[in-house]
Amino acid sequence: MKTLLFQTLSKKNRLLILGVGLVLLLVYLIPIWSISIAAPQYPEGLGMQIWINKITGATPYDLKNINLLNHYIGMQEIVSESIPELLFMPYVLGYLIFGAFITELYPKVGMAILGIINLVIVGLVGLSDFWRWEYNYGHNLNPEAPIIVEGMAYQPPLLGCKVMLNITACSYPSYGGMILGLSLVVLVYILWDENRRKKTNAA
Repeated sequence: MKTLLFQTLSKKNRLLILGVGLVLLLVYLIPIWSISIAAPQYPEGLGMQIWINKITGATPYDLKNINLLNHYIGMQEIVSESIPELLFMPYVLGYLIFGAFITELYPKVGMAILGIINLVIVGLVGLSDFWRWEYNYGHNLNPEAPIIVEGMAYQPPLLGCKVMLNITACSYPSYGGMILGLSLVVLVYILWDENRRKKTNAA
């Protein structure tokens, strides 16, 4: 493994990593996560999108209507400031992109491994923080809310769908999240390909 760390990346894999850096730039422009809500009073459904630095509704009025629903059951208002991680996530993404571009100057397999480690850490920490935010958001309810159901919590699902009273909430990665996941897959492929190339050259 020590020799593999300092092995020079093939031209193909250098271009793949450069492509990863370029594609990651798109994450600044598209949402990374999407939550949809189906409720009887909103038959067309409501949507909420989480971007790298903000939270918005799927339509201009969706977030306002979601917060209105939340008010009746005692949930906190959803605003971008309620997820402090959104303040520094743009810089974390910038660090990942910088790492991809700097690999052109130092094209070693170790840089691909560092990229894998960084993406895994960012993914695990991001999902953990998101779950913690959802837990607090769904459990810390206003005791003076207009509608109170004893023992009821409204934590949205981290992934998948969940029924809460007459509301169905679904949570899935959006295009930005898919790009982050695909970037990890590409880097893992590069590591596999370089290890295969090392074994072939040693044969």
